[in-house]
Amino acid sequence: MKHVILVRYGEISLKGLNRNYFIDLLVKNIRNTLKRFESVKVQKIQGRIIVDLSEEDLEGALEAVTKVFGIVSVSPAIVVESDIDVIEKATLEQAKATDFKTFRITAKRGDKRFPIQSPELGRRLGAVVLRNIPDIKVDMHTPDMNLWVEVREETYIYHKFIQCNGGLPVGCSGKTALLLSGGIDSPVAGYMMAKRGVELIGVYFHSFPFTSDRAKDKVIDLAKIVSGYCGKVTLYVVPFTEIQTKIVEVCPERQTTIIIRRYMMRIAQEIARRNGAMSLTTGESLGQVASQTQEGLGATNAVVDLPVFRPLIGMDKQEIVAIAERIGTFETSILPYEDCCTIFVPKHPETKPKLEAVVKSERPMEEIAGPMIEKAIEDAEIIRV
Repeated sequence: MKHVILVRYGEISLKGLNRNYFIDLLVKNIRNTLKRFESVKVQKIQGRIIVDLSEEDLEGALEAVTKVFGIVSVSPAIVVESDIDVIEKATLEQAKATDFKTFRITAKRGDKRFPIQSPELGRRLGAVVLRNIPDIKVDMHTPDMNLWVEVREETYIYHKFIQCNGGLPVGCSGKTALLLSGGIDSPVAGYMMAKRGVELIGVYFHSFPFTSDRAKDKVIDLAKIVSGYCGKVTLYVVPFTEIQTKIVEVCPERQTTIIIRRYMMRIAQEIARRNGAMSLTTGESLGQVASQTQEGLGATNAVVDLPVFRPLIGMDKQEIVAIAERIGTFETSILPYEDCCTIFVPKHPETKPKLEAVVKSERPMEEIAGPMIEKAIEDAEIIRV
């Protein structure tokens, strides 16, 4: 008796002539996710992807594959020969291994060479279960257990549907440079972009000694958690102390937050271009902090040419926290290690900056900024997660 994971995809099936490209990419991502399991083999069948594996690897592989974007649901299943006697025996064994009072058999005959049609097969298998297990009854609408029997070249028997994240397979929508801090928001923003098929290039700004190595380790840990959903993440740890302290020294205090943010965007855009990324992504939410007003966001956008995606822009904090808790980043994000965005915060930051005024305030940085930006990028530590 073989063990498999049945993988179902949803949105991909609507892709028309490009559908095979998306399915092949999803198969590749599943293989990469499960490559540590030696028994795993991944293959396509009509309307499904099958993960063939040993019973020993089933639990770990199931946990990993449920995170892969592009998958809407999975079912652990057993595989038997498409012979009615074998199917009846296996169906009864699966039913006996499950605790239930009411049940239904859902039979699907995908292979038309099989001599018994779906409705008759369902009734026949249901009768076998009823005769051999006492104190149970059929419920076609809300059963405790719905046992599925899919007859193809081989027959798949299962009763669990595990809902997954859906979305598109990572890699089908290009790359984005994610400004990744140690906070709650940016890992969630990265997760949401990856769900739409985008590969992540993380950019973290490290202001040592004002931010400790524990803060850096925290961001690496967040990147690792997000990579569980999207596969590889390339993380740039950019030394930002020199630029940040110079801005605080020579620019008006009320505008330092906006100006620091503008320099982050400049650096992130250059890293994006060097990695073939077509956009920037941030975890900003409108009105959440002083720099995230429409005027503030406009001022930061003005220094870059690439599109800036903000998938959290209309969410409140509780909505963002709920996603962070669900995907497993929240507990790491709230560890008490400051990032560079929380230091040198002015007492009265500018909330509605005028772009002309910000540009004027930046002028003391103009002659020295270019070499400082280039040095920060060249000195960045690159970590493959």
